Amino acid sequence: MGLAINLASLPPLANIFDPFKGFWHNASSEDDDPPSSISLPSLHGPVEVMYDQYLIPHIYATHEEDLYRVQGYITARHRLWQMEFQVLAAAGRLSEIVGKLALEYDRQARRKGLTFGAENKLKFLEESDPQTLGYMQAYAEGVNAYIDQLSFAEMPVEYKLLDYQPEYWSPYKSCLFLMSMADMLARDQDMEFTNFRALFGQEWVRELLPDRPEGIDPVIPSENWDFKPVPISKPEGIDYPDSLIMSKPLLQPEPGFGSNNWAVAGNKTKNGRTILASDPHLGLNIPSLWFAMQLGTDGFTVKGASLPGALGIIIGFNENVAWGPTNADRDVKDWYGISFRDESRMEYLYNGQWVQTSTRLEQIRVKNGEDFVDTVVYTHHGPVVFDRNFGSDRKNANFSLKWTAYEGSNEQRTFLLLNKARNHSDYLTALSHYEVPAQNFVFASASGDIAMKVQGKFPLKWEEQGKYLMDGSDPSYEWRGYIPVEHNASTLNPARGFVSSANQYPVYQSYPYYVFGNQFEHFRNRRINQMLDEMDQITVEDMMTLQNDNFNLHAAEILPTMLAWMKGEHLDEDGSLMLEELKDWDFFADADQKAPSLFDSWWKHIEYRLRECWNVRGVPVAFPERYRLSQLMREAPEGAWFDDRNTGDTKETASDLVKTAFHRMVKEIKSFEAAEGDYTWRSYKNTSVSHLVPNFRAFSFEKLDIGGGKGIINAASGNWGPGWRMVVEPGIEGAAYGIYPGGQSGNPGSRFYDSFLGMWERGEYVDISLKKGKEEVDSLLYQLHFNPGDR
Repeated sequence: MGLAINLASLPPLANIFDPFKGFWHNASSEDDDPPSSISLPSLHGPVEVMYDQYLIPHIYATHEEDLYRVQGYITARHRLWQMEFQVLAAAGRLSEIVGKLALEYDRQARRKGLTFGAENKLKFLEESDPQTLGYMQAYAEGVNAYIDQLSFAEMPVEYKLLDYQPEYWSPYKSCLFLMSMADMLARDQDMEFTNFRALFGQEWVRELLPDRPEGIDPVIPSENWDFKPVPISKPEGIDYPDSLIMSKPLLQPEPGFGSNNWAVAGNKTKNGRTILASDPHLGLNIPSLWFAMQLGTDGFTVKGASLPGALGIIIGFNENVAWGPTNADRDVKDWYGISFRDESRMEYLYNGQWVQTSTRLEQIRVKNGEDFVDTVVYTHHGPVVFDRNFGSDRKNANFSLKWTAYEGSNEQRTFLLLNKARNHSDYLTALSHYEVPAQNFVFASASGDIAMKVQGKFPLKWEEQGKYLMDGSDPSYEWRGYIPVEHNASTLNPARGFVSSANQYPVYQSYPYYVFGNQFEHFRNRRINQMLDEMDQITVEDMMTLQNDNFNLHAAEILPTMLAWMKGEHLDEDGSLMLEELKDWDFFADADQKAPSLFDSWWKHIEYRLRECWNVRGVPVAFPERYRLSQLMREAPEGAWFDDRNTGDTKETASDLVKTAFHRMVKEIKSFEAAEGDYTWRSYKNTSVSHLVPNFRAFSFEKLDIGGGKGIINAASGNWGPGWRMVVEPGIEGAAYGIYPGGQSGNPGSRFYDSFLGMWERGEYVDISLKKGKEEVDSLLYQLHFNPGDR
């Protein structure tokens, strides 16, 4: 996440420029005179931490609780400010450190119920899993032990620049962090779909926004299911509002925000081992969302990418198995219109009766300002996010959010169990605890199994339920329970020899439950499957090459049609040269090419022009995915949706739209070139790895030398993309490689702040193979000895 912060009000200059404790002290690396021995309260025994040449810690403990206590300490040692800032954002507390400009952001976070959901998850752990909660407490104690010994001189520079102090960590904050991840990966467009339907009718919805477009290649390609589905039917009398909803929608992840993962069976690889590849696509921030480490006890050893704030390894491998998730993009958020009895909002209509509401008084502290108190009303559905006080132009519009993430769940246990998994059965047991955000979990084992499971807590819905705003007073619109976890789509050792996912539609139409998502992907997944289907004698190096593939399948499928419509069009010299550049393009979006910039601009102007033609009256509406819009351009170019509704009798077609967009593209690119000096894909796309506070540009990196982009396997876009790439042969003798854009240190003054960045740009990896014992760590940088301290 990022937030524009005005730094006009600087912290006390004496603290910043003090030569003994100011930001000058942060111009050092973690390997500069590190301590050799650390006393840590509550340890049961000694713990060793070995740092390799990349500053990747390898933590070895006898007791599992000690392992997580030291993981908390080590994570805080390198990423304390990042951990806390992300949780403050999720809690709606940024106004405390940056002032009033963050107030609306904080109000939205509170009204979305992130703290409400975190509280429910903590309560669920207290009641159902004291062991995991105990591990989370140990992790927090490790973080807090680091904070206790932290002097102001050693404090991360961001605390000094923003003038505030770190707080103690707690299991609640870990729950809140995981809640923020659920929010980051959950999309909904109920209001946008409602407006689109109200403006253009159900026929346009079917044509432009189909639940399941033709030609999909799903995550789970099975046509047969070995279970008896729970019956569900659409109630009679269901209707949806025809009026426009003027509320400003919640912030949504960009379309294309997603991930890739796949695994290939031994019969398709050169050495007969399974190979797993995983690269989640999230915001490209620095410090990175990910922190690489290895964790080991006498019972297991695991390595991969952790999330600062969560226990264990989130994407990784051990001696026996490897795993990695991608976002499932399922609709698990639904909106309900609420009718209050009166202005007090103490009662709302439900099933013909007036039902009591509850309220939360959200007190938001504002730095250098007065506290702001926001009253958030709750119904049985969830928080009333939009009402007379927030986000609605109509004072009688009240919208309550129902979301699976508000319920108690235990995702932390899933990852702790995956860390120790030995086989496919253990993998399924681990996933049985996982509910939000819904993910496609890929799996491979040293014994030869490959698998994929679409895992989450999915509401049991009738056809189109939750696609539009629903009547919160009518019980007919309630969810009918949840799809049984054993009915979630999965596959084990398919005949084609591989499994894969890239945020596409999960199943074929034969799947007996209603599946809806707002932004399924339709290009990366088909390119991956085409390549894996053709490949044989696959090596780890082949999988690295595939993760860095820059082929633009969207352009390959639609650009020939667009170019054909340009024949005979009058162009100036610049336009003619750009058209020739596009005709000669091989569809690879490499950093030094110009054609990718032209195609990207051209397509954006097609979408802009289409919105103009629709005249949506300033309300948010759903927009067809690039895949479906491309299909319509080829198959129904004279469709009514391409006609400009503002021009009267003049009939426009897709070809007119494309021509207008081309001329706009030429104008934009010429202006861009004049300002920037060139319009290579590197410059135009401007892939950036930005500090979590965007105003701290000195701590950020722009115009990275990397190709790829939206809808491309190498999904490096402007400010998001493959934040962690991993390729693994499971097994203690197997190879393993990983990389992410940044470095292990969160300190901008450290040589490990951006030490991976150049390799990531070039598509290179570092060796992250398992180190079975302390003596195996290659190129040992230094080590820390943790000893039991006073309890």
